[in-house]
Amino acid sequence: MRLLISRKSLCILVFFASVALMAAGQQSTSAPLQPGSISGTVTDVNDGIIPGATITIQSSLTEDKRTTISGDNGSYTFDDLRPGATYQVTISAAGFVTWTSSIFTVDPDQIHVLAGSKLQPAGEAASVTVYASSEEVAAEQVKIEERQRVFGFIPNFYVVYDHDAVPLSAKLKFKLALKASTDPVIFAAVAFTAAIHQAGDTPDFGQGAEGYGQRVGALYANGVDDIMIGEAILPSILHQDPRYFYQGTGSKRSRTFHALANAFICKGDNGKWEPNYSNVGGDLAAGAISNLYYPRANRGAGIVFENALIAAGGRMANGLVQEFILRRFTSNAGRRTP
Repeated sequence: MRLLISRKSLCILVFFASVALMAAGQQSTSAPLQPGSISGTVTDVNDGIIPGATITIQSSLTEDKRTTISGDNGSYTFDDLRPGATYQVTISAAGFVTWTSSIFTVDPDQIHVLAGSKLQPAGEAASVTVYASSEEVAAEQVKIEERQRVFGFIPNFYVVYDHDAVPLSAKLKFKLALKASTDPVIFAAVAFTAAIHQAGDTPDFGQGAEGYGQRVGALYANGVDDIMIGEAILPSILHQDPRYFYQGTGSKRSRTFHALANAFICKGDNGKWEPNYSNVGGDLAAGAISNLYYPRANRGAGIVFENALIAAGGRMANGLVQEFILRRFTSNAGRRTP
């Protein structure tokens, strides 16, 4: 049997290997509501980065007022914001008109992305309130998702914890797919899985260094094909979102159904749920392409469809793990650090 090692199945594989080593004696506890966070990037009207800008956040309810300075890339972050409180952000920089956001409410564990801080040169207007475009908000969300890691090192990029997340452009879908397929942990997981296949003498590449190298190459090629086709190319063509949308609330039955259904339905770029043609098509296409480089004994339409079913089962398992386990172990999920 030939298995396709996709990004999602690799994440599950490494996760359970880590849990086997680290979960002994670990007890789960009920946690209070976690504070929220806000992040953004300061730019001018021509999208030029503005470092050194002064950003102030203030809440009229809690009298919480803080100030920070935008970094070299124009970014800023405020953590530990009180859930349920309303906040407003003001940004000023030498030579520019002061920018003021609309008032917003922070939910528990929410990462509020306040993009679109486009400062106008002084003299053009007395003051301005700017709202971010969906493309800018999506770009900020992807930056946050690229920092999500289980136990701080296992990539967990394709999970959305923000219930107000906006759709991704085709450019961002490819950006996220490239990030996922080139992460060092993925290479380590492929090498580990190839060693397991080497011990089981499957597929029929033979033994020795040459056989192991062929297994590593085939497994990585499978994963890249699956990610690029199922998470970038088809989602861009079909206007579907390749990410898992964490529910986090509701009954266990509701969350379980949501997690399992993720293997067969996905959110379209129009915000509506629809059949997950992208992931299914990616599994089938990656399996078909792999027939070009797998041994003759490990080829065939039957194996392609068999592995597509296995991949669907892997997505169902991934949904359950994401919904009920990984959230508590994922760094930068719902709360972003500078």
